[in-house]
Amino acid sequence: MQTQWVQRDNLSLEVKVTGQGPLILCVHGWPELWYSWRHQMAYFSARGYQVAAVNVRGYGGSSHPLAVEQYTQTELSADIQAIATALSDDPVILFGHDWGAPQVYTTALRFPEQIRAVAGLSVPYIPPSEGSTLPLWEALYPDRFFYQTYFQQPGVVEAELGRDVGSALRKIYYALSGDAPLNEWLKDKPKDAGLLDDLTDPDPYPTWMTSADLDVYTAAFESTGFVGPTHRYRAQALDAQQLPEIRGKALQPPSTFIGGSRDPVRNFFPGADLYAAPGEHCAAFRGATIIEGAGHWVQQEAPEQTNLALEAFLVSL
Repeated sequence: MQTQWVQRDNLSLEVKVTGQGPLILCVHGWPELWYSWRHQMAYFSARGYQVAAVNVRGYGGSSHPLAVEQYTQTELSADIQAIATALSDDPVILFGHDWGAPQVYTTALRFPEQIRAVAGLSVPYIPPSEGSTLPLWEALYPDRFFYQTYFQQPGVVEAELGRDVGSALRKIYYALSGDAPLNEWLKDKPKDAGLLDDLTDPDPYPTWMTSADLDVYTAAFESTGFVGPTHRYRAQALDAQQLPEIRGKALQPPSTFIGGSRDPVRNFFPGADLYAAPGEHCAAFRGATIIEGAGHWVQQEAPEQTNLALEAFLVSL
């Protein structure tokens, strides 16, 4: 494992790299690190790929700009494009999880000549629009807590999570996992509740997240805090104003979707299954894999099944 640094607009992006061959670039979500791709890095580097995983701006050793407008899809997709340019002369394969999925989708829409294929995990592709999802969440959850509306209050969730980072991460990772009661993350609680209110800290903890794994995340967020990661949620309002050229566009490169059957993201829209038709807006969709029993952290909870699904996708190329 090597660490490479990519510079863009006076920011430094920390990238972990292993293996040799065609480049797979992995992009994590909230609140994670490059480390969430550890199982995929080992698996695919052993099968003839160079695998890189970035610490997204605001995370780990990468730069931590403080302004909300520095966390738009415009900026984040340009970061990915800069890394692809620095690490490969040929088109690259993108894997994205959680917020990393919309980031790699946006990169493929903006820089199609540099992207060979795209795998989205946990969040299916939905074409960008001129509207923000924030008013939608307010309308869908008018009288109860929803984390994305709670995150809009500057400093509030950062302070809540910062009081005991290890405990906060344990509760978040568990609540969104397949081990928790179904939709634990979406449980009904008052609109003025805190994020961690009523979330369980189980003992023993699920075996897919060891104490050593949790220590990696805890140390990183104790050092850097949660301002940048949470700004990504606040930047959604700005996304809707930018990149009009990609609004409504189908995803053109070969693509696939992988999700967990118990992922609460499926039920963000009450009464609908967000995973029902993940290839609807993809021009070259190679199929979806829904892993039974897995939750939101699918590539960590079920690495073997995730790797096999990703490998089948790569073979299809």
